[in-house]
Amino acid sequence: MRRTWGVGLLLGAALLAGCGDPGSGNEAAPPPSPGDAANSPSQTARQRPEADPRDKPKAPDSRAAPGGTSDRDGPARKRPRPTVLYLGDSLAMENQDVLGTLLRDQLGARYTSAPYSGTTLCDYLEGTGEDSLVPDKDKAATLVRELRPDYVVLQFWGNAWGYTPCMKGITYDKARDTYLSRYAADARRLAGQITDAARDAGGKRPKVVWVSQGPDPITPDRVRQVNGIYRQQAAATGDLVSDAGKSVSPSSDRYTWVEKLPCTAYERAHPAYCTERENGRTALHRPKDYLHFCLAPTTAKSRPCPVRSPGIRRIAQAVTDTIRAP
Repeated sequence: MRRTWGVGLLLGAALLAGCGDPGSGNEAAPPPSPGDAANSPSQTARQRPEADPRDKPKAPDSRAAPGGTSDRDGPARKRPRPTVLYLGDSLAMENQDVLGTLLRDQLGARYTSAPYSGTTLCDYLEGTGEDSLVPDKDKAATLVRELRPDYVVLQFWGNAWGYTPCMKGITYDKARDTYLSRYAADARRLAGQITDAARDAGGKRPKVVWVSQGPDPITPDRVRQVNGIYRQQAAATGDLVSDAGKSVSPSSDRYTWVEKLPCTAYERAHPAYCTERENGRTALHRPKDYLHFCLAPTTAKSRPCPVRSPGIRRIAQAVTDTIRAP
């Protein structure tokens, strides 16, 4: 899908200026069901982990995510309980409840999320001051020192439109090479601050999980190069890449954007996730929202996606599988 950059900038501004986050509205969308993570009343950006089970017995989490526990997993308690920290932009904001529930149900994870809409890597760096959209209490290094996670999951689309002040107006359309160089430098700095924070706290360095992004219909090559930065940074520091973007791409072309894809076996078995059962296809995006995967309308107030959304579950399951694998 080709667009002029004038259209691209307008779209980018529209998506990000409204925080690009889902909320409830009058338009039709698959309704949540009892026990679904989407029913959580929380609209905050910060989720805290549950108490350590060594302190007191804990019953299994009743907030089963869409598709909850997988039969292949076996009892989650048979595996060590990883502590997972999830940071990111509006995509992480809409994903955070489903990812948290899958991690708890399938891996028994202790989970904290602190996403902020419109952000990019530099927002989570310490020392950015008033230019950052992330408060000091939720900087990556601060949370690593506090929580001592085993994994830090980072999901960022790339903020190609210069929405956050910490990018200093550098955008992909106006300064392509500068944008990519700056993004790579911020990835190095953020990984370095996470390393230093773990050392300062006297703990083991967490594995950083860089979440690759799905196709960008406006600038297809941009997201390809951003994903390349994630791979290079992970290789340099012995970290991980979760190719979650592949799960929302056509099997024939990793970087071609589509609104709908054929239903997976899981989605066929759980019809609420196969939105067009008559032709075996499911919606990943709402019409005219090329970036987000929540099937509820966007609102100015950021919050996790309140309805079942196949794209979100695909991404969350891919990240969960990456953490499961080592």
